[in-house]
Amino acid sequence: MAEKMVRVLIGCITFLIVALLFSILGVMLLKGLPAMHAGFLFEESRDFGRAGGVYYQSIGTLILMGVAVLWSLPVALGSVLFQTEYLDTGKLKTFLTQLTYILNATPTILFGLVGYLLFGVYLDTGVSWVTGSLILAVMILPTLQVSIREAVEALPEKYREAGMALGLSRPTQIWRIILPQSFYGIVTGVFLGLARAAGETAAIMFTATTFSGIQFPQSFSDPVPTLQTHILVLAQEASNPESIAQAWGAGLVLLGLVFLLTLTAWAFRARVVMESEL
Repeated sequence: MAEKMVRVLIGCITFLIVALLFSILGVMLLKGLPAMHAGFLFEESRDFGRAGGVYYQSIGTLILMGVAVLWSLPVALGSVLFQTEYLDTGKLKTFLTQLTYILNATPTILFGLVGYLLFGVYLDTGVSWVTGSLILAVMILPTLQVSIREAVEALPEKYREAGMALGLSRPTQIWRIILPQSFYGIVTGVFLGLARAAGETAAIMFTATTFSGIQFPQSFSDPVPTLQTHILVLAQEASNPESIAQAWGAGLVLLGLVFLLTLTAWAFRARVVMESEL
């Protein structure tokens, strides 16, 4: 009887989560599709966002996401290889892993404040796409680390033993064996990191973005428009139905981008599981 009750409880929780997800999707489609038109993705916004599309906002979001991953990936990959291939102390590995989880749990608003003081003020980068991408790189670092570490640790020990039997040095084993065999796990972490970066708003508001007056950045010190800020500002104009409609449309575009990145990461993750079983 107790087992049946637990099973029913877990089933209800699962159903609630799935229902919540489909509810969000339904509301976004119901509210966002009327705002979509043929040029919504390829037109610039007009009349302070009340008309036009989200072309420059989408490009600005992609710029921040892509540059953040370029900053974060070498650091995450290097730290994971150090922990898995060079570090032998179990307690120190556990301590570093816990620090990664603590960094992941840090409120995003604090990343924005501290990042602005460090990069924007002391390093004099100001409110710019460079500052925003650096802060997003720090924020997605735990996501990349966890995904890459799982891929590296999931490798069968026979690969390392084969490298040792061939007399390969540790760096050669990493370059010839570890990295190629962990490729799909690394790509999975990249897409999950991109999805995480696409959902951040608080940090980039302080450091990287502006609502209007900016198209493409012309220098390292220029801000960029983003979908997140575009949605936030338009949603505050509750009395204007045109602004609210544009906010729903931009929200649907952002949600579609996050879902696309997540599904791609899921596909690569399936390849990791398949190869580990083989």
